Amino acid sequence: MGAYECTKCGACCVAPDIAALDKPLGLRCPHLGADNLCTAYENRPAVCRSYAADELCLKIEAPTLEERVAKYLAYFELTEEADQVRLRGRTSMKG
Repeated sequence: MGAYECTKCGACCVAPDIAALDKPLGLRCPHLGADNLCTAYENRPAVCRSYAADELCLKIEAPTLEERVAKYLAYFELTEEADQVRLRGRTSMKG
């Protein structure tokens, strides 16, 4: 498998939950700027540092961040769970 280039779309900062940042599933990371770039890049946690673009990035390719996130959640069958997180108004993984 060859290396994949990051498109800097921001989907990896929205779709998955990130325990090190207390970020729930499907919600935008508070460190993700309006330009979809990390505002805490130099101080990001190890889980973010170790993430690398892969084949999934190609599978969820779409014109908008929202569409990419929806495709990511659908790929892992997490759409319903993410909808529940949003409906409950969760802002952290603790609640």
